[in-house]
Amino acid sequence: MPAWDSHFIDVGGIRTHYLAAGHGPTLVLLHSGEFGGCAELSWEHNIGAFAEHFRVIAPDWVGFGKTDKLYDFAQGHRRLLSHMADFLAAMRIDEADFIGNSMGGTFLARVAASAKPMFPIRRMVLASGGGFAPDNAARRALLDYDCTADAMRVLLRSVFHDPRFAADEAYVQRRLAMTLEPGVWECTAAARFRSPAMGVPAQFGKADDIPYEQIAAPTLIVAGANDQLRLPGYAQELHQRIAGSRLLVLDGCGHCPNIEKAAQFNAAVIDFLAR
Repeated sequence: MPAWDSHFIDVGGIRTHYLAAGHGPTLVLLHSGEFGGCAELSWEHNIGAFAEHFRVIAPDWVGFGKTDKLYDFAQGHRRLLSHMADFLAAMRIDEADFIGNSMGGTFLARVAASAKPMFPIRRMVLASGGGFAPDNAARRALLDYDCTADAMRVLLRSVFHDPRFAADEAYVQRRLAMTLEPGVWECTAAARFRSPAMGVPAQFGKADDIPYEQIAAPTLIVAGANDQLRLPGYAQELHQRIAGSRLLVLDGCGHCPNIEKAAQFNAAVIDFLAR
């Protein structure tokens, strides 16, 4: 049996899915944005441990998982953020700790660094979130995903350092099945579409413009030492720029420490949030 309950809530006409477990101070988990990314696949190894200490809420971003498959071509990620803010309001969450992995972490850092944060952030954990995202071979391999099992194995080799994930056929099929749900591939791919008339720069390989020095929330940065989707040393740079932050770099780990090194990740997060 899963360590959580599955729920839906209407948020401004968008049927929004979230996982919930535990009691206590609220902890919100923001999942990654790869093809097939969702709350369950991102946090299945973490929710049970966190639920022993917190009320855990893990939503699916709009366009991902079981939340409605919509994409705003005018506002892009700003619509995802405004929808998440509306979700938190609908859930009556007026203060919470947050964890974000990859896309979820980058969005979380951007919100925390703004003059008027859209999320009620008390403390936060950035798990491979933030920093310059290079347009490199690993990124290209991930973006070229075409809804086949072979392409999913390539994606998993880009995301994880340990080859066992791509070699685990059951895991590959679980990941693959999520990307075959109607609208999932389209919404994820839509973020990469660029009009030839607009001359908009590519999503990846451009300068990171988040003003990390403006982040006031206590922050734990967790990074994989073998992350192929970030530049070596990016986490140390974030640590220097976010005042009072703590840093944990995990050896033998790629872009998802919450999955690849779940036991160490869970212990570090609980220790940080208990302080």
